[in-house]
Amino acid sequence: MSEFFQTMAYYFNFEFVRNALIVAVLISLCSSLLGVTLVLKRFSFIGDGLSHVAFGTMSVAAVVGLTNNMLLVLPVTVVCAILLLRTGQNTKIKGDAAVAMISVGALAIGYLLMNLFPTSSNVSSDVCSTLFGSTSILTLTGFDVWLCISLSVVVLAVFFIFYNKIFSVTFDENFARATGLKTNVYNLVIAVITALVIVLAMNLVGSLLISALVIFPALSAMRVYNNFKAVTICSAIYSVICSVVGILIAIYFGTPVGSTIVAVNIVVFFVFWLIGILTRRKAR
Repeated sequence: MSEFFQTMAYYFNFEFVRNALIVAVLISLCSSLLGVTLVLKRFSFIGDGLSHVAFGTMSVAAVVGLTNNMLLVLPVTVVCAILLLRTGQNTKIKGDAAVAMISVGALAIGYLLMNLFPTSSNVSSDVCSTLFGSTSILTLTGFDVWLCISLSVVVLAVFFIFYNKIFSVTFDENFARATGLKTNVYNLVIAVITALVIVLAMNLVGSLLISALVIFPALSAMRVYNNFKAVTICSAIYSVICSVVGILIAIYFGTPVGSTIVAVNIVVFFVFWLIGILTRRKAR
């Protein structure tokens, strides 16, 4: 154990490790807060769909030679998030069908473009890094870190300012609308901050694993708590701890960062699941 702490102390001297931890904490915090709302609204897989949209858009940005792909990825992902959340009320194309269509389509087009117009000699490595995160979290630039901090502050501020409104829209949108609440506006807010979180999270776990950051913390907290506020707080703490532990393990053992973080989330989910079972048995 002492060897582990000595190794970590050594790595903390490097700026890229400190940057990775800062970004991991912010992204996991934002995704966990938003995850509770998305899970309760039955839009758990919107993260998966939007991550594939971001992947496809990144491929287009690479083909056209954009030096900063965020200029294209962010607005396109925001627009798709708005469209996806609005299809939940569309009788022609249901929300889950729309997510599936956009997800598969964007992923296929992105992979096709990266093969037709390769930007490097190792296309397979580029695709794998984008999809699964690889070591991208450990190669963040100063600009990436400050962009993440800025967007995370926006997401957190919006969530806390509109907490009561988001709570109302999450649990009973029809009742909220009947009371005069502009539900379309707050659904739009949820869509925009969801897109921001997805784009940020791609650097952490990759586009295929983003849903894990959204789903696992919320579902784990729900195994133990029934109160929305308690679930939200527990989910945030759980997500931050899992991300930090995952990064430390990945650095120490040399495993892929994104996959390691997801693996830690899975283990902790089963711990919460067991705690929930034992708690309910005692209550009886």
